[in-house]
Amino acid sequence: MPRKPPDSSRDSFALDVARGLGSAPKFLDPKYFYDAAGSELFELITEQPEYYQTRTEAELLQRSAPALSSILGDDVSVVELGSGSSAKTTILLDSFALSQDALHYVPIDISPTMLRKTADRLSARYPKLSVTPIASPYESGLARASTLVAENERAANQMLVLFLGSSIGNMEPDETVHFLKGIRSHLESKDAFLIGFDLQKDVETLNAAYNDAAGVTVRFNRNVLVRINRELGGTFEVERFAHHAFYDEETGRIEMHLRSDGDQIVHIEACGTSFELAAGETIHTENSYKYTRPIIDQLADDAGFRVREVFTDDKDWFSLALFIPR
Repeated sequence: MPRKPPDSSRDSFALDVARGLGSAPKFLDPKYFYDAAGSELFELITEQPEYYQTRTEAELLQRSAPALSSILGDDVSVVELGSGSSAKTTILLDSFALSQDALHYVPIDISPTMLRKTADRLSARYPKLSVTPIASPYESGLARASTLVAENERAANQMLVLFLGSSIGNMEPDETVHFLKGIRSHLESKDAFLIGFDLQKDVETLNAAYNDAAGVTVRFNRNVLVRINRELGGTFEVERFAHHAFYDEETGRIEMHLRSDGDQIVHIEACGTSFELAAGETIHTENSYKYTRPIIDQLADDAGFRVREVFTDDKDWFSLALFIPR
């Protein structure tokens, strides 16, 4: 019988899990939230009444779409990092469709299932839209997208890259600058980068957004354990881990953890080892940083951009910042 080839993605997953659970304190990389189930749960989170980010950003996109069209002109292809369902993106596509004969949209996401659904839905909605989905990490996906946009003779070769939903907040500060520099390296002077930034605000509003009454965020947080059990042969008793999320004012970030309800030992076959957890011990699963205007300006400058425009809602809860390469 032929030997099954190694699964590099599974091996990487196992290595990352072993590294995180073998650390003190324990952690898991938040990128592993987003299998098909995790992506769908996150979309459900965005529909919860406590989760103001999606509503506020959608309203901002609606208000800023005419200004973006004016700034960028009538000849732009849209590339989106972490596109998900692309629900908010349709606001911009609606605006660009009014003035462009041909539209090109390149959604980049790590979930092929979500990408297929999105491409089918948008192709049906926009007859003159060409959709080229890319299942890939962000930077390598953008490298492919820039080539595709340049080679598409029917559509514009000026790119508007989108990174919405304050996804940038899930990166550590040093990672953020590194990420922005990587994006900058794939852009030309004519291109633009629109980023969603969740702003610092009162603690009650922030904590409620990550502790919704319906418990969707609980399911989302625990899903990483479900995935480890399924894909890596883990023995997590998922219900024995409580969702714990809070805003830390000193660091300006939401922290998400999974807290063990007692002493327990978890074996993970793909890691070839077991991990002990004490009662009350947590696994740190995600950070979500919140921003101020000076922080946004500094990030742009550090990464080789200038801030062309910042659109902010009336409550100063959320901003869309348009970065232009310097």
